[in-house]
Amino acid sequence: MNIQGLQKLTLLDYPGHTACTVFTGGCNLRCPFCHNAPLVLEPNGNAPFTEEEIFALLDRRRGILDGVAVTGGEPLLQTDIGDFLRKVKDRGFAVKLDTNGFFPDRLEALLRDGLVDYAAMDVKNRPEKYALTCGLETADLAAVEKSMKLLTESGIEYEFRTTVVKEFHTADDIEAIAKWISGAKRYFLQAFKDSGELLSGGCSGCDDGEMYAMADRARPYVALCEVRGVG
Repeated sequence: MNIQGLQKLTLLDYPGHTACTVFTGGCNLRCPFCHNAPLVLEPNGNAPFTEEEIFALLDRRRGILDGVAVTGGEPLLQTDIGDFLRKVKDRGFAVKLDTNGFFPDRLEALLRDGLVDYAAMDVKNRPEKYALTCGLETADLAAVEKSMKLLTESGIEYEFRTTVVKEFHTADDIEAIAKWISGAKRYFLQAFKDSGELLSGGCSGCDDGEMYAMADRARPYVALCEVRGVG
């Protein structure tokens, strides 16, 4: 598997778990506000980590870590991700997977095999603005909707999330997204922050008041809606 980064300890990436975060290289999207541009544009650009290095870390940190968060890039681009996650699970660690939802067949296989304990899926925008927000000419919304359905019916813990960017999102858009995922367990609005490694410029975040107002618009449609990254 193409592993381009490793955070040895996180208390944030996997809710309720002490975890490490594995970053895979490559993505099928070109979201202008992406904060991991090197992983997208140069998927083989860093000195890669081997799977053996990851497993050695997990073996050393038994009793300290209890989970592994796999993010990207887009992890489901990795055709051998199932083998990797099975080895993580065989070591007794819980798995959290981040995905953009464009690879429902691979997601379905992982869920069927019990290789994911928690999934976080990005919902980029309302359907009418999806391709624009992803930096594409067209977007396969059927794939996105299949992934949504898989997660809501999976029985595992999951969340949907939207990174809110002033140039791409309005309160009406957020309400439309919430209607689209109506009945979801968790929906998080993430405040955009400029990491300094964006895919392109010209992106800015909303102020705290705007974020909370957007969450208020979403709450009637989902079980839980909260804001992340404000204050």
